[in-house]
Amino acid sequence: MFSVMISVMNEDKIQQNRREQDEQSTKQRAAILGIQYLDVRPIEQTIPLAEGVIDIQTMHQNRLVPLVAGTESATWQFGATTQTPQSYIRQLTQEYNDIGRNIAFFLISNSGYKELMNRFDPPEVVVHDDIEIAKEGDSDTIAEVSKTLSSVGSDEVFDYLVDQADKLGASDIHIENQRTHIRIRMRIDGALHPVADLENDRYRIILGTLASRANISTAATEPQSGHMQKEITRGGVTHMLNLRVETIPTMYGQDAVLRLFNFDESMLNLDLLGIGQAERAEIDEVISHPRGMVLMVGPTGSGKSTTLYSIINALNTTDRKIITLEDPIEYGVSGISQIPVDTSDGKSFADSLRSVLRLDPDVVMVGEIRDADTAKTAIQASITGHLVLSSFHANSTSAAFSRMIDMIGVNPIFSSAIRLVIAQRLVRKLDDATKEEYEPDEATKKWVQNALKDLPNHIEKPDLDNFKLWKPVVSEESPFGYKGRIVIMEQMVVGESVQKFLRGDIADIHTEVIEKAAREAGMVTLMERGVLAALRGETTLNEVNSAI
Repeated sequence: MFSVMISVMNEDKIQQNRREQDEQSTKQRAAILGIQYLDVRPIEQTIPLAEGVIDIQTMHQNRLVPLVAGTESATWQFGATTQTPQSYIRQLTQEYNDIGRNIAFFLISNSGYKELMNRFDPPEVVVHDDIEIAKEGDSDTIAEVSKTLSSVGSDEVFDYLVDQADKLGASDIHIENQRTHIRIRMRIDGALHPVADLENDRYRIILGTLASRANISTAATEPQSGHMQKEITRGGVTHMLNLRVETIPTMYGQDAVLRLFNFDESMLNLDLLGIGQAERAEIDEVISHPRGMVLMVGPTGSGKSTTLYSIINALNTTDRKIITLEDPIEYGVSGISQIPVDTSDGKSFADSLRSVLRLDPDVVMVGEIRDADTAKTAIQASITGHLVLSSFHANSTSAAFSRMIDMIGVNPIFSSAIRLVIAQRLVRKLDDATKEEYEPDEATKKWVQNALKDLPNHIEKPDLDNFKLWKPVVSEESPFGYKGRIVIMEQMVVGESVQKFLRGDIADIHTEVIEKAAREAGMVTLMERGVLAALRGETTLNEVNSAI
């Protein structure tokens, strides 16, 4: 929530500064012209509208609004702007004097005039068609969506695009420069889908809005990162959408990717992640201890942050001090101290981590371990009475160990610090309402049997001689046969067999050897978890192979 509050405060501050400058400029102009200045900010939303005094067209044409409708004895008051023609002021004065009425003019700012006019003449609400995701080879839908986006007003097109992405449940919006046009794609349930092809002038409008809100430059020659937030109201319910913005210069202009984080604190819950009973018991047991280290590993977009935040939420009680260090803060969670850390220009989390440890936290989350200094500081913290959570880039739990050893060397302290490593992927979930069961062919059966031949004994094995699989079926509500995504997890609880590698007791240290030791201790691999999910009808083997 900290980053959201900062974004909102910055946006409000910018708008307030602009309004203040407009008011000060108008006040100075009033003094030069000898006209009484009026700051309408305190009343622009509450003053009763003096309707029927002047028609709307005349108010637009002459940049003037009636403020108070007087009587025969009381003064009629009008708000004029620096763009109001003097000839019209003289004409109106003469007309009122001729009928014996008093008239007074006040100079108001252009901003104040616009706010009042929005009440006299509210802007027409235009409802545009919702965006549809085209099926493969469906150029007609792409053309129709492109036409809709081209018809949206310049000041609305960015908000409309973000609103539609949120409505579709997209995790990313990709805005890409092609030679002849701009391509818009959205990632939904982990898969990228073409949405629209736009003219270049639309892109300039979108990028201009993006630049002003996310504090990036349209003329940059280097990659940029920015953040913004947007309130989305749908069905009378409002939620906060955080957007992480990344841009990079290409041959034809700056490409942009907007990562959408639909902030809903109630969704950051381990119970909602679909974690198996055995894996959940392992997580609960490890995080119940007051010290140690838990690492989340996986590629970008595999849901590491959501799982870490859900663990943090589970630990978030009044008797614990929880501090996070993040770059950037992706979700705001009430009750914890979240600290944004700028890791650009070669900076690391290590210095900030050393500082926050002086604040006596019980739990510390480090956004990502990227260097040896941060790794060693986090390890030191985890053996001195802190539970440390962090993410780390690796393909599997075993690869994470071998990468960490490469980074910090054989480290006996690390062996006693690390308690649990979780590798995870997200795969698309079959729509239960439409999925179709089928009999796999012999080649597929043999592949599944081979994938599960070394499944640990504590896992209930399915009948590998007689099993069915499921495939997606397209429907109007599920245009690709999938609905949402599920988590596939590989969990390595660090016991004696793995600690030997970290202490240096075993000289042969590489991923395959570490994985073999972990599997002998009962670890179920990502591939095995994925295949078991496919056999349960939750996903497909294609999805598993694609993600794992």
